[in-house]
Order: sequence, then structure tokens, then C-alpha cells
Amino acid sequence: MNAVSATSETPAIPPAAEDDLTLVSQAREGRLAAFEQLYRRHHPRIYAVCLRFHRQASDAEDALQETFIHAWERLADFRGDAAFGTWLYRIAVNTSLARLRSDGRRTRHLQAVNEDAVDNMAAPVSEPGIRIDLDAAIATLPDGARTVLLLHDVEGYSHDEIAAMTGIASGTSKAQLHRARRLLRARL
Repeated sequence: MNAVSATSETPAIPPAAEDDLTLVSQAREGRLAAFEQLYRRHHPRIYAVCLRFHRQASDAEDALQETFIHAWERLADFRGDAAFGTWLYRIAVNTSLARLRSDGRRTRHLQAVNEDAVDNMAAPVSEPGIRIDLDAAIATLPDGARTVLLLHDVEGYSHDEIAAMTGIASGTSKAQLHRARRLLRARL
């Protein structure tokens, strides 16, 4: 059988992705050092994702740890259709959403927001030179609204995808996004 060489039409695999595939293969063989390399390479981005979903750094760290535990347990399921970082990112989002649901935070903090009350909310008066950080403002949103805002506006998921991930109706996702944006406008 002849070896087939790559043509100019074949897209090249980026070096980092190629390295990831090699490390994944080694980790599947039980080499913990290879998985540790994957952790070191991807933990900053995955931590940032977890931090967007959780208000406390300690909760984000727990979600980060849980994400990598799930990745280790499911390493055999990684097919390589997408980059390892993308696969890991998806696990982090799912882990964060599951943690929010299991902690009961989602239902405990979801509150009906009176649309008239939001319209009539005055912007907070601030001293000159003090700006409200967008991340801090997002962190003050109710969990349901914050989750939908992050998934839609930051991560780029559609309302149907958000509905499937979170177990809410697509219309609820749209309403939560609308409320989140209005609350942010009022806070900023």
C-alpha cells in the first residue's frame, strides 16, 4: 500500500492541536504526565469559562477541577472531530450548568422580574472616576439570567441550544436574556 502525502488542499493541523492529539493518545495509555500537560495548557481558558458561570472563585475552581476529572474519565470518548480544547470547553460549560442546577442556585435565585420595575430603575449614582466593571455587573444578575446572557451573548449559543443545555424552554431563554440585558443597562 502506498503512503499518501498531504496535498496543498489538505488543511494543516495547527501544531498545538497536533500536540494535544499526541498528549491525548499518551494519556489514554495511562501516562499521567501527558494529561498533566493538557491540564497546564488548557486550565487558564477553562477556569475563565467556569468563573463566568460561578460568582465565587472557589466555586469556579471546583468546577474547573470537576471538568478535568470528567475529561479524564471520558478521555476514551474523545474522537478528535474537534480540537481537544473545544471538547474540554464543552465539558466545562456542561459541568458549570450541572453544578448550578444541583446546588439549587438556579431555582433559588430565579425571581420573576416586574418589567415595569426594571424600566423605572434609576441608574446608580456613582462618584466621578468610578466605573462599574462589566464582569462585576454580570455577577450580580440572578443565576438564570446570567447563565442565558453568558451562553448567548458571550459564548454565542442560540436560544434552542441554550434550551437544550439548561432544560428550559426556548422562549424562557429569550425572556431571561431580555431581562438580563435590561438589568445590566440599569446597573451600568
